[in-house]
Order: sequence, then structure tokens, then C-alpha cells
Amino acid sequence: MTSIGMLSHRDDPRTAFKSYAYAASAKMEGADFFFFSPGRVNFKEETILGWVYERGEWKEVMVPFPDVIYNSSSPVTPKQEVIVEELRQRIPFTSNPIGNKMSVYNRIKKDQTFSNYLIPSTRLTTFSEITNLFKEYSDIIIKPCAGFQGNDISYVQKDNKQYTVYRNQLKQVMSKKEFKEFINGLIENGDFLIQPFIKCKLKNGLSYDFRLHTQKDGEGKWKVTTIFPRIASKGVVANLAQGGYSTKFESLLHKEFDEKYYDIKRTLEQFSLQFSHHFDGLYEEPLDELGIDIGIDSNQKIWIFEVNWRPGVPALFSLEMDVAKNLIQYACYLHRQNKKK
Repeated sequence: MTSIGMLSHRDDPRTAFKSYAYAASAKMEGADFFFFSPGRVNFKEETILGWVYERGEWKEVMVPFPDVIYNSSSPVTPKQEVIVEELRQRIPFTSNPIGNKMSVYNRIKKDQTFSNYLIPSTRLTTFSEITNLFKEYSDIIIKPCAGFQGNDISYVQKDNKQYTVYRNQLKQVMSKKEFKEFINGLIENGDFLIQPFIKCKLKNGLSYDFRLHTQKDGEGKWKVTTIFPRIASKGVVANLAQGGYSTKFESLLHKEFDEKYYDIKRTLEQFSLQFSHHFDGLYEEPLDELGIDIGIDSNQKIWIFEVNWRPGVPALFSLEMDVAKNLIQYACYLHRQNKKK
């Protein structure tokens, strides 16, 4: 029987999203499961003061080190980082980081296999890079290299010497001098990339994209967990955390692509699996789960917006158990593979 520990920066499983779903899935899959935080690890005794779910409630129990660790969140303090790194040296982790947006872009571009799906991107270091990009495009996007949930993304339109900036649901019209000051402020205070804006719009004019959520299964093979559209209620950022919304995948395809809906559906499903398998091979440590954000332009060309690890699933799809089941099965697979070694 496989023992799985869910590692979180939180101290209490009742405050951790989906902890119950993972405990329930482990029970159904015949695995032992407990929840723990870094501060509860005893390396000398190789024990952990964890939480197990029994008879309707979470209880604290001293348990031995697990066979596999599901690292559900990143450490938030230097002390936690040290503990997590020590655990990683001793026990297989299900999830491994992929790097920030720019490093992911460079990795895909260098390999070339999927480079034609990339939006040309450059790390922002000088204002002249913005100026050069506007010589070719009238609309651009500025993204934080390590951002998440669509925070601090700027959409910029240039009209003569005037710049209209949409950022965090706010609109500002700037002169060239004001815009230069804005850009220099970004450069001084953060790490950003710039790229041309790719128009992916519905028939009603709203911007949208697709989240392709893939996971490895109990045999270590990639499968599509779900594909869902994300629609911007206003502006161009379709992330649900920025006020966007979603709808059923096939319903949107029927509405937007008419008789081509099935071809688009199959294309996205195949792309999800082919890209996940290939992208996984670009890293030394295996990946377990990806959230691939893509757009489809007016010519029905696919563009990769970004690739995420530990992607979230909107509650409206009730997929918590599907995601948890896949993760538990993959953790059991990791344990079997580790035993063979």
C-alpha cells in the first residue's frame, strides 16, 4: 500500500482547498493519506505530526515518512524552503517546477518542435524594446515573468503619440513621456516580458482563451482532465481571477465554430496530449500536471499564451474529485517506479 503525504504551507487541512477530496480519493484507491506542513517534520526520527481524516473529522497523528509527497503549495518562508528541499532529497515529489514565463518560452523556442505556436516574446529591460515592438504592432501585452492569475498584465494600444494602458481592470491614457515613466517604473520594480497582442475574440467581440488541463494517470501517461474556455468580461485578460467567466467547452465550440466545432475539439484534445508529452521531456524531473493556456486567432491558428504547473480548476465544473483521483493514482505509480529502482 502506498503512503501519500500532502505537503502544504498551511498548518490545518481544514483551511487547504481540496484536502478532503485528496483524502477521499486516496481511500477509494487503497492508499494511506495524511496532510502536513513543513514545521511538523522530524528528520531525526523520520516522522511527521500529520493530519488524517477519520470518521468525519481531521485528527492529528504521528506517522512515518510517506512513500510519496504531493507538494500542493510552495514554501513561504526560508525555513520552510530548507525543510522542503531536504524532503525532496529523500522522498519522491509528485510536482516539479517548470520556471517562469520567460524561461518556459526560451525552453520551448530552443527545442523548436512547438516553437511555431509561441508568441514572439522579449524580456523587458529598456524602453527602446517597447518602441521597436510598436514599429511592427499597434497593440502589445506586458506580463510579469513570474505572475499568476492574470495580475499586473498590461494591454497597451498606441495611437500616434498617445498610449492607452489597460491594467488590473483600470484604463489610463498616457503621453509618451508618461508612458516612458510607467515602463521605467516596471523595469525598476519587477521582471516583465513584452509580446504582440494576439486577437482571440468571440463573435460578440469579447476576448477569450482556452485552459487545457492535463495530468498523468496511474500508468504515468498524460491524459486530458478538462478543457474549458475563459472569457474576459471586459478588457483582454480572460483569467477567472480577474473577473472573467467560463462556460461549457462544447457549447462554446458549437456557437463559435459552427460545423467546424468537432474538428476544433479534436485538435485541442490532441494538442493537449502531444504538447504535454513533449514538454515533459524537456525537463530532467518528471512533470505531473499542466495548465496550458492557448488562444485561437481568426485564422484558427493556435497560440500558446503560457504554461502553468499546479493549475487550478474552476469550482463550477465540480472536477475536484477527478483531479484528486488522477493525482493519487499518479502518486501510486511513482511509488511503484521508485521501488523498482
